[in-house]
Amino acid sequence: MSGLVRQLGHPSQQLRAGYPSLGLAPLSRVPPVPFRCYPGQLSGWAKEGPYGVKRQHVARSISPAQVVVQSNGYGSNDPTPTPASTSDAAVTANGNANGSTSAPTQAVETPAAPAPATGPTGVKIVPALQAIAVGLAIRFLIPIPAGISEQGWSLLAIFASTIFGLILDPLPVGAWAFMAVTVTLVTKTLTFAQAFSAMTNEVIWLIVVSFFFAKGFEKTGLGERIANIFVQAMGKSTLGLTLGLNVAECVLAPAMPSTSARAGGIFMPIIKSLSSAAGSNAGDDSRKKMGSFLTQSQFQTGIHSSSLFLTASAQNLLCLDMAKELGAVVPDAFYQWMAGAALPSLVGMFLTPLLLYKLMPPEVKDTPEAPKEAAARLKAMGPMTTDEKIMLATMGVAVALWVTGPSIGVSPVLAAMLGLCILLCTGTLSWRDCLSYTPAWDTLTWFAVLIGMSSQLNHLGVIKAFADSVGGVLATLNMGWMPLFGLLHIAFFVLHYMFASQTAHVGALYSAFCAMMLAAGVPPVLAAMTLAYSVNLFGSLTHYASGQAAVYYGSGYMRLNEVFSMGAINGFIGLALWAVLGMPVWKLLGWW
Repeated sequence: MSGLVRQLGHPSQQLRAGYPSLGLAPLSRVPPVPFRCYPGQLSGWAKEGPYGVKRQHVARSISPAQVVVQSNGYGSNDPTPTPASTSDAAVTANGNANGSTSAPTQAVETPAAPAPATGPTGVKIVPALQAIAVGLAIRFLIPIPAGISEQGWSLLAIFASTIFGLILDPLPVGAWAFMAVTVTLVTKTLTFAQAFSAMTNEVIWLIVVSFFFAKGFEKTGLGERIANIFVQAMGKSTLGLTLGLNVAECVLAPAMPSTSARAGGIFMPIIKSLSSAAGSNAGDDSRKKMGSFLTQSQFQTGIHSSSLFLTASAQNLLCLDMAKELGAVVPDAFYQWMAGAALPSLVGMFLTPLLLYKLMPPEVKDTPEAPKEAAARLKAMGPMTTDEKIMLATMGVAVALWVTGPSIGVSPVLAAMLGLCILLCTGTLSWRDCLSYTPAWDTLTWFAVLIGMSSQLNHLGVIKAFADSVGGVLATLNMGWMPLFGLLHIAFFVLHYMFASQTAHVGALYSAFCAMMLAAGVPPVLAAMTLAYSVNLFGSLTHYASGQAAVYYGSGYMRLNEVFSMGAINGFIGLALWAVLGMPVWKLLGWW
C-alpha cells in the first residue's frame, strides 16, 4: 500500500488532479484541505478527525479501486447547504476481490469550501485589553481585604485575567494560559517551581494519556465501527437510530475524554450522512425531516453520557482535583463517580430522546434504510483489523484497572500509562501519533496552569478567606445546609449563560462554590461530586456552552432559538432529574 501511495501521491493532491489510473476525472473545485469524508467510506489514506485531516492509516485490506470518497463540505465555514444533488454525490470506483475496476466513472463536481483565511493570526487586541484590564482593576483599584497577602492578591488578579481571557478568547486557550503563567514569573508572584508544580499532577497526565486513547480510536477506525454497529442494530426508526447513537457515545465516552472529539470526529459526520440520505439537508426546512432531531438529541443527551464516567470529559477530573485542594477528597474516585452517576445518567440518556421526540418530532419516523447503510459502511470497513482488536482489548484492560485499581494498588494514571505502553509496543499508535496529537499537549498546558494557579491561591489563603467571608453571611440566614446546597447549585448552573467554555466556568467558579458549600456545612464528597456533575449538565444550554455545542450548532441542522429553548428545557429538567434520582443514591453511598 505504501508503494501505491508513492505511485499515486498524497490523496488531497490526487483528488484535485484525478486518479486517471482508476478512471476518475479531476475534482477541480475540491480544495486539498480540508477534505471531508464520512466514517467507513474512506478505508485507506486520509481519515478526518475533529481537528482536520490528521491521520493517514492503511488499516483496511481493500484494493485502491474499492475506495469510496464523498465530499460535502461538512465542517467548512460556509453555512450555506449544498444541494442534495451535489452534496450527496459520491465519486466511486468499484472493484472486485481481484482489484479490477468497472467502467470509468465521471466525478461529480461539488462546491468547494471557502479557502482558509490567510494573514496574521495573533492576539485579538480588544479582548486581550479587556481581560488584562480586569486583572489590573482588581490589583490596583480594589483594596486588599484583611487576611489576604499582597502576593495572594496579585495572583488573584492574574488568575482573573486568565479566566476572562478564556471567556473572551484573545488567543487560543493554551497560548493565553502560557502568557498568564509567564506574567506570574515576571512579576515574581510565583517561582518557577510553584508556577509549574501542577506538571507533576497525576490527574493532568491521566487526561493527556486519555487523549492518546482517543487518537487510537480515530486512527484504527474502532470508534466509527462501534457507532455503525449500534446504528445497524437499533436504527430501523428515527427514535431507535438516535438511541443507538446515544448508546454508542456512552460506550466510547470513557476512552474519549473530549466531547468535541466525539461530536466532530464521529457522531456529527454519521448524523449528516444519515440525514442527507433521507433528504434532510442542513440550512433549509428539510432539516426537520430527520437531521434536526438527530442533532439535537445527540447534543442534549451528551450531557448525561459525559457524566457517567470520570474520564468521559476532561473537566470531570479537573473538578475533583480542585476539590481536593479544598480538603474535599473523594476516595476511590472512579468507582464513586460511576456509582453516583449511573442511575440519573442512564435514565437521562433514554428520557431525553423521548422528550425531544415529543417537543420537536422528526417528519421521518421510520428509517428502514439506515441499518442497511450502516451495514454497507461496516462491509466497506471490512473485518476488524489487528489494530482495532488491540485497541479494544487495551481499553478493556484500562477500564477494568480504573474500576479495580484502588484495591490492588494501581492508580488510574498508572492504568492509563500501561494501556498506552501496550498501544506503542504493538504499533497500534506510534510516538509520532502522540506527538502530533495537539489537543493532548494543549490540554496539558492550560490544565497545568489552571490547576497550578488554583492550588497556589488555596495555599496563599485566598480561597479560604473568601469562603469564610461568604460562610459568615450564609450563617446569618439561619438556613440548614440542604436549602443552601440547592440554591448554590441553581446559581452555579444559571451562571453558565455567561461562559463560553465549561473549562472557563470551572476555573472561575468551581473552587469558590465548593468552598461556599463546605462553609455552609455541605458534606465534602457531596459538594465536590455534585458540582462536578453539574458542569456536564449545563454543557448544552447554549450554542457556545461547550466545545460540542459549537460542533452541533455549526452543522446547520439547528436554529439558534431551538438551541436556547431546547437547551433550557433539557438542561433544567436534567438538573432536576439528577437531584431527584441522585440524592437517594448518594445517601446510600454515604456522601451525606
